[in-house]
Amino acid sequence: MKSVVFFFIFCCSFGGLTAQIGGTPANLPANDSLDSPFKGKDIGEIKRAPIDLYKIISFERDTTYLDTTLSIQKEYKFNYLRRDDFELLPFANVGQTYNSLAYDFDQDNLMPLFVAQSHHFNYLDTEDINYYRVPTPLTELYFKTAFEQGQQLDAFFTVNTSERFNFSIAYKGVRSLGQYQHILTSTGNFRFTTNYFSKNKRYRFRGHLAAQDILNRENGGLTPNSILLFQTDDPEFEDRGRLDVNFEDGENKLEGLRFFGEQEYDLIAQRDSTGYNVVTAGMRASYEDKYYEYRQNDPYVPYGPSYKTEELRKTTKLEDFKARGYARWENSLLGNMSAFIQYTDYNYGYNTVIELTDGRIPNRLKGNLVQAGATYEKEYRGFQLSGEGMINISGDFDANYLRGAASFAFNEDNKVEASIRVHSVAPNFNFLLNQSDYVNYNWQTNFDNVKTQALQFKLESKKLVTATVTYTGIDDYTYFAIQPQDSTPTPQQFGERVDYLKVKAEREFRYGKLALMNTVLFQQVVSGETVFNVPQLVTRNSLYYTDEWFKKALFLQAGVHFKYFTSYNMNAYDPVLAEFYVQNDQELGGFPLVGLFFNGKIRQTRIYFQYENFSALFSNSNDYFSAPGYPYRDPVLRFGLVWNFLL
Repeated sequence: MKSVVFFFIFCCSFGGLTAQIGGTPANLPANDSLDSPFKGKDIGEIKRAPIDLYKIISFERDTTYLDTTLSIQKEYKFNYLRRDDFELLPFANVGQTYNSLAYDFDQDNLMPLFVAQSHHFNYLDTEDINYYRVPTPLTELYFKTAFEQGQQLDAFFTVNTSERFNFSIAYKGVRSLGQYQHILTSTGNFRFTTNYFSKNKRYRFRGHLAAQDILNRENGGLTPNSILLFQTDDPEFEDRGRLDVNFEDGENKLEGLRFFGEQEYDLIAQRDSTGYNVVTAGMRASYEDKYYEYRQNDPYVPYGPSYKTEELRKTTKLEDFKARGYARWENSLLGNMSAFIQYTDYNYGYNTVIELTDGRIPNRLKGNLVQAGATYEKEYRGFQLSGEGMINISGDFDANYLRGAASFAFNEDNKVEASIRVHSVAPNFNFLLNQSDYVNYNWQTNFDNVKTQALQFKLESKKLVTATVTYTGIDDYTYFAIQPQDSTPTPQQFGERVDYLKVKAEREFRYGKLALMNTVLFQQVVSGETVFNVPQLVTRNSLYYTDEWFKKALFLQAGVHFKYFTSYNMNAYDPVLAEFYVQNDQELGGFPLVGLFFNGKIRQTRIYFQYENFSALFSNSNDYFSAPGYPYRDPVLRFGLVWNFLL
């Protein structure tokens, strides 16, 4: 199925290229008034386009341009996720999951999320897909070494075949054997996007296709004896493949296929030097088919009894269809406002029904929802005001979301913002209904909605500090935990309130060619600390040197990272659910993570050398873990690059 879709898209794209016509680069969304300096020229006549004409347009229609510079932020983002992972702790192999050192509760979903949330760090949702506008074809290649027989690659290409039509195609793939037994990872993220607008710019269309799969072989972590051998740094077990693991036949896989399309038309389009008045009608639709499967050759005894004696396999599926109609009014005097109504049809579940002595576990949660919402934005006397709200007006799930924000920019260097969020939604699907070939992993619950309230203050000052203070309160918090009478995790709902304070600050100091970048995170769980575990302090400090060598042909960046988080009751990982669960028996953390880096930029190419966990070379014992039973990465030198082609 995926091969057919890929071939169809390729053929259509090739046809568009052969039909290329002269014109200017594709314009921005209707609210962008920039004019192209290439108007009236054939794309073939353009020798070198300014870099700021290579536009990247987010799902929210915010526009940035291609950045080929080498900075400390680029160093932080040169990883599997391709974003700053300061608040995450990776597992030993690239492509595995991450343990969370901090949390953000900024979701606005009105329906339960899918299962296996630990495998969604690299899963691209609709809001993660970007669209493009380029004056000439653009290619980006990302490469980085992995662990033991594997590599990771992210290849991207986009082109405007005419002034008004753009498409992009990309594939991100990872395959890594890993240093421990049976932790091979194999992931793939295919994306295809397109956007178009009419000659008068009143009609616009954008759409994408995303096909993703994330496969992880699971070993259940190290055995107790192997953990002791690892911690004592026994030289006979420097080859991590010699350490015993709990099992060698587990595997889980998350797959998703999504089609998305959106079109809109300006019913009224009045723009001049004195103001604007635009009325837009639009509609969007998406269909996503996701499934998660856990399979194992033989049952693992500590997980309890099983319905099968061999070839355990259970598949969870979700079909999710959404259709939204909306209207938007943009007025220079009254501000920008919009309203929408949306229909959602969902079908979650299994192909089997579980009969128990004390009840019956059904196989499906299916139904439909009708949702409504509105947004508003306005600049008033220097304040930027915004708000949005959504609610389920019919269906089996009650949910609502409300957000309001106000910001004020004193000047280009200083800005403050305050926001408040209120969110109520049902727990994720695997809290409500779960089936497995293991008897202990079968349940159906009737949990209340999780209700979240958050208040946030943010200061952005180029000369002082960038700081964020967030206070979050959660009622009816849901989590996984092993109860005293159980041996495996089960879903729980906390009857009291969780209150969580998070303070994050960033500041860079420069002296000549030296720089020190500091990121500090302080957290305090005011109430609910038995079910919500985070380290109190997380810090990252990067001391680095920059210079230009070889008559400025090479821009050099070299330095050292220091990352540290205080010890705490770190969440444990369950491979059957592909979820983390709360445990209060073992404190982990409190170890430094020192890394060295040596990076360079030559023309449009950035080259990276990273020595991870360098500090472990000087330790007499190994106390670094990503989760109970799962060691963090050993010292390793990795190489990679990001290469942009601007044709």
